[in-house]
Amino acid sequence: MIDRRSKLRRFAEIEIPALLLVAVALAPYAWMVLTSIKPTVEIARFPVVYWPDAPTLSHYADLFARTTFPQNLADSLVVAVSACALGLGISVPAAYAFSRFGFAGRRFLMTQFLTINMFPIVLMIIPLFVAFRSLGLLDTVLGVVLGHATFAIPFAIWMLTSYLNGIPRELDEAAMVDGASRLATIRLILLPLAAPGIVSTGIYIFVASWNEYLFAMMLSGQNVRTVTVALQLFIGEYTIQWGLLTAGGTLVALPVTVLFLFVQRHLVGGLTAGAVKA
Repeated sequence: MIDRRSKLRRFAEIEIPALLLVAVALAPYAWMVLTSIKPTVEIARFPVVYWPDAPTLSHYADLFARTTFPQNLADSLVVAVSACALGLGISVPAAYAFSRFGFAGRRFLMTQFLTINMFPIVLMIIPLFVAFRSLGLLDTVLGVVLGHATFAIPFAIWMLTSYLNGIPRELDEAAMVDGASRLATIRLILLPLAAPGIVSTGIYIFVASWNEYLFAMMLSGQNVRTVTVALQLFIGEYTIQWGLLTAGGTLVALPVTVLFLFVQRHLVGGLTAGAVKA
């Protein structure tokens, strides 16, 4: 159907509502960034000061000099990268098996992966806490990584299986006819073709681990503390350290934003190409 609407009408019906939605979505982040560069006296001033009269980076300096936030950033980075590596290390072979082999219970297992995501992750906290305590994994990097993997891997397997189903099996058969082993076929044929899907899945696991709060709070402590848990410490019973809180929130949002800007093409391509029936 040809869109015969004038440019002005199209701008009013499509572009303006889209811009309004973007503005509403970005407004909290813009307010957070502006608050992080306001002097403390301006944060509590009434009427509200929207743009700081004298922008300052003192909150960022205090964040790195007076708190353990740098170590918390390092902990979050280690946990997110490890969860991403573990998730891909499990989900890629599992997705290949579900996509290329027919075995009893395949569809049942795939359905269970989706069913897991229907329930709130809070239901897994107590069993994981008890299991990790008995194994001595509380307040360790490995414990937090395993906790994050429990809710990220099922959806990652489903996502990658759908993507691999879109790659014709004839390519595998042709490579094997030419003498390639199954491992060589996976390494030389499937992995390059599935790269957008793997990248998008890796980004999903990384972002989910980086932003996760509940598991990190229950499974970590003094030795390992991610930034999501560290930010909560700036909220006291009677006071909130708005300068440190907004400065920390800005730094937490920055890596994910930069990562998305660099890989958005692979992310969108992987998600749309994998949107097929498993």
